[in-house]
Amino acid sequence: MASPLLLTTAPLPDSPQMGWPEAAPLSADTLAGAGGLFAAHDGGPAADLRERPDRWALLQLLSGALRRGVPVLAWGSGAALTGRALGARVHAGQPDWAGPPAGATVHAWAEVTGSLRALHWELDRVTAWAGPQPPPTLLRAFLARLDTQRSRRPATPLEAVGGEAALHIVLTDFYARAALDPLLGPVFAAHVRDWPAHLEHVAAFWATVLGGAGPDGPPWRGNLNTVHAGLGIRGEHLARWLALFGQAARAHLPPEAAALLTARAGAMGARLGAAGRRS
Repeated sequence: MASPLLLTTAPLPDSPQMGWPEAAPLSADTLAGAGGLFAAHDGGPAADLRERPDRWALLQLLSGALRRGVPVLAWGSGAALTGRALGARVHAGQPDWAGPPAGATVHAWAEVTGSLRALHWELDRVTAWAGPQPPPTLLRAFLARLDTQRSRRPATPLEAVGGEAALHIVLTDFYARAALDPLLGPVFAAHVRDWPAHLEHVAAFWATVLGGAGPDGPPWRGNLNTVHAGLGIRGEHLARWLALFGQAARAHLPPEAAALLTARAGAMGARLGAAGRRS
């Protein structure tokens, strides 16, 4: 079995006795394939991130890793930032430190300036050490568990349905069905002149609805009701649209993914129907 891809938020300490493995820098591009993540101590803030867009960006990447279920070993300021991503209270200090998040198991406490702090805590697939360097035994235990923690949670509904490629397949099938439908076909024929461009526009809309975002933000910006205003859409059109959309989704997606996509379509259909009744 191939070794999991390891990522790190900062250069790993130069300490050969620790036995650090090779790890690539954490980024939006590498996160999708992550098998494990080191949230390393770098001395940066975790409590006050104002005027620190770099730390906000790192916090978002850490949150994305946690949503995916990536195993994380965090220490020092990396543990504080990870704790913040998990909703823990973060305290300013040298460096900043975080209390254990709700539900965490605390394995060791340390007395610092007259108060107890959680030195070592775990929550789900996160192992945190408040000190500036984790013990070698903690690193070895973390690495030993990685091969048993390969399953991942989808970070967004878009990932859950199979990504943009799966979405394109469903939409292409749906429009092939809709174009031949005696009720919907005339509506599309009257308003769509460039089918490839229309498909790309609708795919961008769906990717946005399902939580997708590129480096410049969501791929679609607009108003669902405004786009469909003036098309003469009635209840029977929406019902047929949902039926054909469901057929296309179930033809190409696993049952859970198809159910997720059709549920989102049903919610949008309800919005459009309510808007049509108000107008």
